[in-house]
Amino acid sequence: MKRLLLLATALLPAAFAADPQPRVTSNIPYTQPAHERQVLDVYAPPGAKNLPVVFWIHGGGWQTGDKTSVQLKPQIFVSKGFVFVSTNHRLLPSVDMGTLVHDVAKSLGWVHKNIAKHGGDPTRILVMGHSSGAQLAALICTDDRYLQAEGVPFSALKACVPVDGDTYDLPAMIATGETRRRLHGQPEPKYGHRLKFGTEAQHRDFSVVTHVAANKNIPPFLILHVAEQPDNTAQAQRLGAVLKAAGISVKVFGARETSHSKINANLGLPDDPATKELYSFLDTVWSASGRTKK
Repeated sequence: MKRLLLLATALLPAAFAADPQPRVTSNIPYTQPAHERQVLDVYAPPGAKNLPVVFWIHGGGWQTGDKTSVQLKPQIFVSKGFVFVSTNHRLLPSVDMGTLVHDVAKSLGWVHKNIAKHGGDPTRILVMGHSSGAQLAALICTDDRYLQAEGVPFSALKACVPVDGDTYDLPAMIATGETRRRLHGQPEPKYGHRLKFGTEAQHRDFSVVTHVAANKNIPPFLILHVAEQPDNTAQAQRLGAVLKAAGISVKVFGARETSHSKINANLGLPDDPATKELYSFLDTVWSASGRTKK
């Protein structure tokens, strides 16, 4: 175990290795009464006060995954002067998709109301997520009904970074997958996107692109994706085009020679191209406040 810890420390960027460990508060319920999955973790620098907040949503196909699967992110963001929050939500098929999205909104509502007690600024929140978490992050940053129900204004959302999602336009993704499987004589999955997201009307309603519009205070987007994955690339470019048409600041970046899991796991490594894009994006978003450490 000691050897593994030493190896992990050696792989961390020098900036983090020299910084103090984050203060971690785990398994905080974000609603009452709380299901065992309705909890979040907060990572904060010692003495944190009025720092911008990263709100992270794990992946796992809406059916698996956990808030503890954060790799280097808490340490990296804390070392850069953020408070980092990682949330759980209830999972399909135990709940339906609408309930799951409301869980994420309730979690962010808790952050907005309580993060100042942990040194965070509730008016400066960056929403991120990987895979299914990317869809959830992008959806709550564009469909304002979820956060309005929790008393969170879109003005508190300063940026959104979905990482390698494939469901920003559900009807297009469902049609693409079903056409491919039909042409190749492949069976449909027993519990694919069509069933997970409900009716055709719900497919449109759970699609991020449906809710993008000007003058909604939708935050700037950095859409990260694996360049060699055609479906994820098409979905990233589709969302990027819709955001751009609505006058919302957006950059779409395709990382090469990586994979769906590695683009997530490598965020924070010094020479990782997606990480460099993320840092550049954060410098732009927070340049006016001057609060993000280099």
